[in-house]
Amino acid sequence: MEDRWELRGVEFGNCNCAWGCPCQFNAPSTHGRCEAIVSGHIEDGHFNDIRLDGLDWVMLLKWPGEIAEGNGRQQVIIDESANQAQREALCKILHGESTAPGATHFFVYNSTMSEVLEPLYAPINLEIDVAARRGRTWVPDLVESEGNPILDPNSGDEFRAAIHLPEGFEYTTAEMGTGRSRVRAGIELDLDASYAQFNILHMNQDGVIR
Repeated sequence: MEDRWELRGVEFGNCNCAWGCPCQFNAPSTHGRCEAIVSGHIEDGHFNDIRLDGLDWVMLLKWPGEIAEGNGRQQVIIDESANQAQREALCKILHGESTAPGATHFFVYNSTMSEVLEPLYAPINLEIDVAARRGRTWVPDLVESEGNPILDPNSGDEFRAAIHLPEGFEYTTAEMGTGRSRVRAGIELDLDASYAQFNILHMNQDGVIR
């Protein structure tokens, strides 16, 4: 039987690019390499008959050059509260398995990997408010990541901007912000005052649900 799955929730990401992230426009990255952390909360989800409601996940990504050039490294962290069946199901989704080719960012990222590290299972503390452009991911001893609104350098007020991708493979609209992250897992990241995004995540094995 063909696997069927669906996730609906929220997502917060921070990468090393400048605000706006050229990668969102199929342009070369800011520094010629990509380093990123993406976190998500599943409000409602399933993999076949396995419920995934309420679970959190974190994905760590690192490429020595542009994403399309490959040779990346990847590791996922899954909420330790997930049972064995949920862990296996989430790993399949996050690693781009049981997914139409190119349909989701999970598939695209995984297709560029030279090394996929063993998943970690740990307590994930996650807060994401898409409208407020704020997010926080904390995994004890492994991850500290925070996203906030961009501030107007002249007025000091919060500055709002968004990216709309009607045919995007991750989201349709993402709110922009600034992020900082420190990661000490199988992949290490040190990001500061760089690109952050906050978005609704709603997709299945065939891509984004709009």
